[in-house]
Amino acid sequence: MNTSSTLNSPAAAVSFKQDASVIGLVGTAHMISHFSQLLLAPLFPWLKEAFSVSYAELGFLMTIFFVVSCAVQALSGFVVDRFGPRPILFGGLSLLGVAAFGYSVSTSYWMLAFFAVIAGIGNGVFHPVDYTLINRKVSPPRLGHAYSVHGITGSLGWALAPAMLVPITFAFSWRVALACAGVLAFAVLAVLVFNRDKLTLTVAAPVKGAPAADSSLGFLKIPAVWMCFTFFFLYAIVLSVVQAFAPEAARHLHEVPLSLVATCLTIYMVCAAGGMVMGGFLASDPTRCERIVGIGFGVAAIAAILLAVGNFAAWLVPVLFGVMGFASGIAGPSRDLLVKRSTPENASGRVYGVVYAGLDIGQAVSPLIFGAMMDHGQYRGVLLGLAFMQCVLIASAFNVRKVRRTALPVAGQMPTAV
Repeated sequence: MNTSSTLNSPAAAVSFKQDASVIGLVGTAHMISHFSQLLLAPLFPWLKEAFSVSYAELGFLMTIFFVVSCAVQALSGFVVDRFGPRPILFGGLSLLGVAAFGYSVSTSYWMLAFFAVIAGIGNGVFHPVDYTLINRKVSPPRLGHAYSVHGITGSLGWALAPAMLVPITFAFSWRVALACAGVLAFAVLAVLVFNRDKLTLTVAAPVKGAPAADSSLGFLKIPAVWMCFTFFFLYAIVLSVVQAFAPEAARHLHEVPLSLVATCLTIYMVCAAGGMVMGGFLASDPTRCERIVGIGFGVAAIAAILLAVGNFAAWLVPVLFGVMGFASGIAGPSRDLLVKRSTPENASGRVYGVVYAGLDIGQAVSPLIFGAMMDHGQYRGVLLGLAFMQCVLIASAFNVRKVRRTALPVAGQMPTAV
């Protein structure tokens, strides 16, 4: 068995082709994870009518999804560190495909809720899997670009969901649209299975006399891990509002046609992907990560405020969503590098599992609050709340910088601090 590349050692320098293969495969899987997070939100107007439910009830489906995903994500980090990422990744993709087909045949609200649980289980594995593969198989000089591509594919997944589902719904029905989503998930799974050798990571046997890192909870004592958790919790609230409610709130405030509402989200996500390309180069200097995050979300907050208090023609609303997306995208790779700098080398899956659990908790809480605001017609308040959370997010990013990191010791290595 080849043990030269293990979960407990940094990635060795490899060829560009090998790095590109890993980054591409991981990014494609990540795209489906994000795509699946938005299977229901773009279809809320149709689902609301089909099942005679409120926005708050539809938002609760997202809460179910992300609560389950959160629990699975925290646990899956330990499983990834123990058994390796590849089988966990394949299982997650399979469950997302099953959930999409389940949504398409649902005949009641509670059937939707059941398949939201299945989808949440599948979604919960991706961040521990993805970042373990990236951090262990991609050469260190290319990590910034790997984070950039990872973020870009996630944003493209979010952009693809409304761009694909809404036109198919208009042409056929929301059931056909969700069935097509299931086909896409299984098609990507087939590609990854065919290229499974490129996703192999062997799990090293414990070294005699070394700390039992694979079963240790010592990383939970690192303050920066919890600061990153808080940061991602706040980031998730912002993201959830943009995905589920901000376009609809803007529609009511600026008389945007229903057909243009999904375009707002698609433009946001495509522009976020473009911002991440630039952000990948800016993240090459780790010392300026917090400033990049602050500037990016500062501009995004200004765009949200303008949407809340301004009076714009319908065609300008997607433009402002694009500005907000591009600014947020620039911050993406620096955001991921903040977590990397707080991650001990021997606890990658566990740290990313816990930190990104904050993402799921935020997306579980947000729909309950902002969905209720939407039901009460507080559309301006939704957008102002979005801007407020973006400002809090900036402060959180700078707090991460202030916290010293102490890494878990590995054999022959003293704890380090930054």
